Amino acid sequence: MNVTIIAGARPNFMKIAPIIDAIQEKKAQGFNINYRLVHTGQHYDKNLSDTFFKELNIPFPDINLEVKSGTQAEQTAAIMIGFEKELQQNPCDLVMVVGDVTSTMACTIVAKKAGIDVAHVEAGIRSGDMNMPEEINRIVTDSLTDYFFTTSSYANANLANLGVAQSNVFFVGNVMIDTLLKHAPRLKKPQIWEDLKLEEKKYMVMTLHRPSNVDEENQLKNLIHQIVTLGKDYPIIFPVHPRTKKLLEGLDLNFENLHYVEPLGYLHFNYLVKNAFAMLTDSGGITEETTVMNVPCITLRDSTERPETCDIGTNILVGNDTNKIEAAFANLLSGNWKQGQTPELWDGHAAKRITDCLVEIYAL
Repeated sequence: MNVTIIAGARPNFMKIAPIIDAIQEKKAQGFNINYRLVHTGQHYDKNLSDTFFKELNIPFPDINLEVKSGTQAEQTAAIMIGFEKELQQNPCDLVMVVGDVTSTMACTIVAKKAGIDVAHVEAGIRSGDMNMPEEINRIVTDSLTDYFFTTSSYANANLANLGVAQSNVFFVGNVMIDTLLKHAPRLKKPQIWEDLKLEEKKYMVMTLHRPSNVDEENQLKNLIHQIVTLGKDYPIIFPVHPRTKKLLEGLDLNFENLHYVEPLGYLHFNYLVKNAFAMLTDSGGITEETTVMNVPCITLRDSTERPETCDIGTNILVGNDTNKIEAAFANLLSGNWKQGQTPELWDGHAAKRITDCLVEIYAL
């Protein structure tokens, strides 16, 4: 059996790493299973791609389609053209896509038109917000997928509501947490720790990249100003996404407790998150990691495709509502943040369950 695995953006790399490990383990046990790793090149900043392959011990891709940036349509089209050629030259039995980035949707369409089965890792998650490109990617991908690997009961319910046959849905857990737990002993201090003399649980970390937060100058200014004012007694470390960096240029957003840093590698970034007093983010994946690490997380979005991080985890949604942000900080600073729990099957063995399923499905 030949599996083509797709990676296109930073979160994908964290999700494919344990899957590749699990496939290699099956192969070592004598199962006829091989993989080919295709990097679409959707993210091309060195800190958002090559670094992850090195840090997480992932073999470098067999091919990089080198799509790079563009409009949604341009990027989707370029991925489809490149991946169609790839499949023609390297046929496979199964295309495995992960997450909800443009590459996930585009490669799914190409695979299905080529008559190839598709497995979607992290299938069934929904935010209900059609203004997010990722939501459209999820809907299209799941409408074409053959085998659905899910992270939660919420995702299972979403797929059931769509009429997906239960026999094709496999509740396996969260591969991103596989990676987090595996590399937890290897997390290491970034240079910023020494430079700013950071102390455990005495600083915050912030990431922002969603258009709803960063595309409009006044909105971005007001949001950052409120956060640094409410968190005035804490250094706030802000690794700046390349997209956000362009928008920040020319804006006078310099505050004594706000520290801009370059994007960090996986081991450095998660060291900061693990030891932070709190996380402020508009990312979905980070809310999963903070839930497992039991770090308070304030999510600057109105919706989430990962409701389990709010219902039983450490996460709350505030959007960019000033009143909600103020209330969240009041809870945080008073020591009244909720105690979270780890969701079911977020135990570090999701990738093994996925390959166990593949062995059974394809009778290897």
